[in-house]
Amino acid sequence: MVSLHDQVKVPGFRGLAGVARRDVTPPVGIRARNWGPADWNASRGTHRAMTLTAIALAEEQAPGSGVSPARRTPDGAPRPASGSVPDGAAHPERTGAPRTDPLVMITVDATWWRRVDDERGVRDAVLAGLGLPPERLLISLSHTHAGPVLCSHDADLEGGELVPAYLERLAAQAVDAGREAVATLAPATLEWTTGRCSLAADRELILGAGGSHGEPVDTGPAASGAATSAGSGATADVTEDFGLPVIGFNPSVPRAATDDTVVIGRLSRVGPHTGHDHPAPTGHDHPPSTADASRCPACAAAREPLPTTMPLATIVNYACHPTTLAWQNTLVSPDYVGAMRDLVEESTGAPVAFFQGASGELAPREQYTGDVAVADRHGLSLGHAVLAALAELPPPGTALELTHAVQSGAPLGMWEPRPVEGSRVLRAVSDAVVLDLRDLPSLAQMEAEWADIDPRSRDERLRRARNLRDGYVTGPTVEHPTWVWQIGDGFLVAHPGEAYSRFQRTVREHAGDHPVVVANLTNGPGFVYLPTDQAYVRGAYQAWQSPLAPGSLARLEQHANHLIDTLAATTPAPAQTSTEEQ
Repeated sequence: MVSLHDQVKVPGFRGLAGVARRDVTPPVGIRARNWGPADWNASRGTHRAMTLTAIALAEEQAPGSGVSPARRTPDGAPRPASGSVPDGAAHPERTGAPRTDPLVMITVDATWWRRVDDERGVRDAVLAGLGLPPERLLISLSHTHAGPVLCSHDADLEGGELVPAYLERLAAQAVDAGREAVATLAPATLEWTTGRCSLAADRELILGAGGSHGEPVDTGPAASGAATSAGSGATADVTEDFGLPVIGFNPSVPRAATDDTVVIGRLSRVGPHTGHDHPAPTGHDHPPSTADASRCPACAAAREPLPTTMPLATIVNYACHPTTLAWQNTLVSPDYVGAMRDLVEESTGAPVAFFQGASGELAPREQYTGDVAVADRHGLSLGHAVLAALAELPPPGTALELTHAVQSGAPLGMWEPRPVEGSRVLRAVSDAVVLDLRDLPSLAQMEAEWADIDPRSRDERLRRARNLRDGYVTGPTVEHPTWVWQIGDGFLVAHPGEAYSRFQRTVREHAGDHPVVVANLTNGPGFVYLPTDQAYVRGAYQAWQSPLAPGSLARLEQHANHLIDTLAATTPAPAQTSTEEQ
């Protein structure tokens, strides 16, 4: 039952925040050949600017406490200055380190890491420059396929000589932006909402006989352990029975089956109260217990001023491969993310930080083009979805409260924005899950299997496979790291791979009413696909490209859910109020 003064709260976080932006557009002439069919190697211009955005979050000292919430245990007691945990254990923060370090997320318009040593070199430089422990830094790539090749080992190739210096610049800009974000920490509120965008579509197309579109293969539990051939990783009879697996829009998968979720965070600077009263509600009857309007709770609530706020940043999390622009395009570009960002920033006046979601099998319907107008059109689709969701939120720092009833032709319930105190919880945990490798073919076997395809495409495949394995595939299993942050009422789950969208669906279902940002291509190592087991049976590219065995996606899901539970178990229980996700 709903009662007067019940509130519908927007899930969020109240604390300190700072934001900084840097331009990381690479020089013209840098190696940007990300497609096998490309007959060029070095970029010849720029479509839209490539950017880096840093957001720092920190706990704000509770008024009158004398001790920062970051230095208190979950039950409110002062936290000891030092401690220890077993090596390799998953734990919120590290009790041996000061707990006043901020959380810093850095989003970058970039392709993907080709090698472990390049990613590690950049992230280690940023960790050192910001003085952060590893669990408190996320560097997340947008995954544009029209950006520079992030591989210093390509320095001997055309345009590759510019890559090492670009990676050094990327690290320096990340440190500079991170420091500015931390230096500008000030009271802020981060509120989460959800929108919908139909840009992404299933891209696991089965090309049947005569060019028809085959239906997705329906496999049972037995399929998860299907044996794979030495080269492609597909079962030997996949193409014979099911048709040719290609990467392209699959119209046989209905839109309703495709994850169209957009998770949006509205970050606002919070200033002093406005200092003026709102008009007292009229047309309602005072409760019998109040003698006059000065003692009426509804009138008193109306006199409570709303905080002054200003836009600080918008976080956008959406799962869709930025593969609009392909081998025909010679310009570096953020793909659809660029037009989305420009639209949202023009409307809000604040920077956008984009996190690529679990998009292993998702991409635009229209893609593989050299026409930048198509990428811009895709960006406008996502941008308008973001703005529509933001427009439905109440003012920052408020909740909708059922303040009173107005007598009209019928009693009318009046829901109005009222100041509310958001959750101040800010926690981080990181830990790796052990994943099995499939029976991998040697590079010589792969070269023999691909002997009949275009030589440029074959060389690109072999170079990627060699770089992917070096420093990552060192034994029968690999460790795949995962980061989970609790930001007020929401969670951020990140990992370095390219998980299928089932990952974000599973994690969000587990989190219940808590909003969850799910980010692929964040930190490292492990820049590999994590497909469904059915993708292995279909012989999908994502399955034979990945060195991971079937079942890896399920293990990652279980691991991420466990880390969410680890943080939730250390969170103080909130006060009992009537709340509902906005």
